[in-house]
Amino acid sequence: MRLTEFTELMYTEFGSVAAESMLRDHVFVEFDNRTGARALDDGVDPKAVWQAYCREFDVPRDRW
Repeated sequence: MRLTEFTELMYTEFGSVAAESMLRDHVFVEFDNRTGARALDDGVDPKAVWQAYCREFDVPRDRW
């Protein structure tokens, strides 16, 4: 997954303001207590970050 696709999915699912806040503020244990933005900056695959948000925020499986 490309970063542009990840961003589009985040904005579509959560709205741009909430998505930006979630990226900056929500910490994932599975990414060594990093935020989504930090994990992406550190090279974590955007697909893995997207799936982590989907699990954490109960996104229906058909939209993963």
